Amino acid sequence: LKPGRVVVLLAGRHAGKKAVIVKQSDEGVKKGRRFPHCVVAGIARYPRKVTKRMGKKKLAKRSKIKPFVKHVNYSHLMPTRYVLGQELDLKGLVTEEAMGKPEDRKNMNKKIKELFESKYTAPEPTRDEKATSAESVSYTHLTLPTTPYV
Repeated sequence: LKPGRVVVLLAGRHAGKKAVIVKQSDEGVKKGRRFPHCVVAGIARYPRKVTKRMGKKKLAKRSKIKPFVKHVNYSHLMPTRYVLGQELDLKGLVTEEAMGKPEDRKNMNKKIKELFESKYTAPEPTRDEKATSAESVSYTHLTLPTTPYV
């Protein structure tokens, strides 16, 4: 399990929630955790459904995300096939010092919340949307006349 891998938590308070691995510790000897574990940042409360008819104020309210950051045992994770690239720089935000102090942890969660919400409200274009005009030309089937020309 490498950093950037999207996982689903299987046990505990955030069971069933998606998260991203930030750091891993295969030996598991830090701060009394004698098991292989990793630090994950995930979404505790997902944004709600929005429709076209909603106003900007309601859209902003329903697009809020509540994040979490915690140490998780490898046996409580289910990795998915998805990997996040460099678009989310969580490694710079999540540090061991910030995990220890409540005030620093609160500030860290605020920064992660801003990052997740900005990513949710302005997603990057997909591979299909990045296609150039030459690639996006649709070729239609040419129909040939059935009567022979004389």
